Amino acid sequence: MRVTDTDLALAAALADAAGAAIRPYYRADHGLEAKDDASPVTLADRAAEAAMRALIERAFPADAIIGEEYGTKEGTSGRAWVLDPIDGTRAFISGRPIFGTLIALVIEGWPMMGVIDQPILRERWTGVMGKPTLFNGKPAATRRCADLGKALLATTSPALFDDSQLHAFEHLDGAVMSTVLGGDCYNYGCVASGWLDVVVEAQLKLHDFAALVPVVEGAGGRMCDWQGDPLTADSVGEVVAAGDPARIEEILEALACRGH
Repeated sequence: MRVTDTDLALAAALADAAGAAIRPYYRADHGLEAKDDASPVTLADRAAEAAMRALIERAFPADAIIGEEYGTKEGTSGRAWVLDPIDGTRAFISGRPIFGTLIALVIEGWPMMGVIDQPILRERWTGVMGKPTLFNGKPAATRRCADLGKALLATTSPALFDDSQLHAFEHLDGAVMSTVLGGDCYNYGCVASGWLDVVVEAQLKLHDFAALVPVVEGAGGRMCDWQGDPLTADSVGEVVAAGDPARIEEILEALACRGH
């Protein structure tokens, strides 16, 4: 389950290729459409994923590819590249540079390498399990949070929770100092760099969270589901990221209050 230097070099090349595909469409004619689930998709999403898939197929033809826009290509190696070309398409179409490209290498179901790339600000977090996370090539570190009541919490939108999840989130919201909305994957980079303390989300798919785990944990944080279990390819998409692992139990206790 080792991540090689070749894997890291490919991940960087994928992020570069996605950024080159995305930037011409930013604050420009991006060809917005609605997918079958009513979520937005643009020409930039599709161009970026197509560019990344072509590079992976050339470098590692036996690896699986799981992408938001073009589905799954089965592999035989036990490795899967998990791609979300634009995580935060609503931010992208709004001209807000708080979206990102997500690239993960999942080995035997475990997220082992992840990249969060913001192509407009040219900010990139790279995480490998067991190694320090890098932010634009320099070590990133989460911050300590001795009191949950002083924590800064983020989520993309409360509208993405179902009723019981929203009740739980509101309980946690009442326990922290302040909550910010919006941000998608960019929030997790902010946790890794020590600017946010907690992110809580639900209804995520593998391409939404696989890349985040190595980034946050390599910076000293912890990610898990709402029951405290590790995030894998089989997780249901209820996600917690904490900059200070010491606060995890309090966060999970708050989220256990789902109401009836």
